[in-house]
Amino acid sequence: MNFRQATIKNIPQIQIVRNSVKENQLSNPSLIPDELVEEFITKRGKGFVCEIDKKIVGFSIVDFAENNVWALFILPDFEGKGIGKKLHQLMLDEYFSQTKETIWLSTAANSRAELFYKKQGWRNAGFHGNEVKFEMSFEDWRK
Repeated sequence: MNFRQATIKNIPQIQIVRNSVKENQLSNPSLIPDELVEEFITKRGKGFVCEIDKKIVGFSIVDFAENNVWALFILPDFEGKGIGKKLHQLMLDEYFSQTKETIWLSTAANSRAELFYKKQGWRNAGFHGNEVKFEMSFEDWRK
């Protein structure tokens, strides 16, 4: 497994991963065009990828402009191998190296993602639209 910063060249494979997930599926993949992903990994934030045999199997993107996790997705065949935890760690290490502002995210209620974030120490902060909202402070991250 190779973990590294995402580049513009990775966007086609990032899109494959994003559109292959079983939970939190996009109703319309055109809602997240390549140009938007590029903006998030080059201007608004930073992305990380996990490659196995030169194939991207997971990615994470943090948004510094809105202080949130914009994306964390793994190909279904590669779940349960620690890839999500490592991408999560890289993303939060990068975020908290830049700011001490509390970070937030939202995800579908009663999903595996909700359980994942609880296990990673995120605090439930109510709802963001129809999704569960989580927050993590700098102090919580340091623990």
